[in-house]
Amino acid sequence: MKKNDIAVLLAIVLFTALIGYGAGQLVFGQKSTQPVTVKTATPIQTTVTAPSKSVFNSKAINPTVPITISDNTQNPLGN
Repeated sequence: MKKNDIAVLLAIVLFTALIGYGAGQLVFGQKSTQPVTVKTATPIQTTVTAPSKSVFNSKAINPTVPITISDNTQNPLGN
């Protein structure tokens, strides 16, 4: 490469960097100097409350048990 090519390439890179920096400043803006209020998280409680007796009792339906509706072995597609 010639010296002129290197100089032109360097000028293009610098110009592109300046344009990129300016566009970034327009999009993202400056740092805010105003105070910001942030909600604080509530701490996790270590106590466990007992579950409701109306839901968790000995007569409640267990959804993890498989239920058989009938002993029908007929194929619905007729095969």
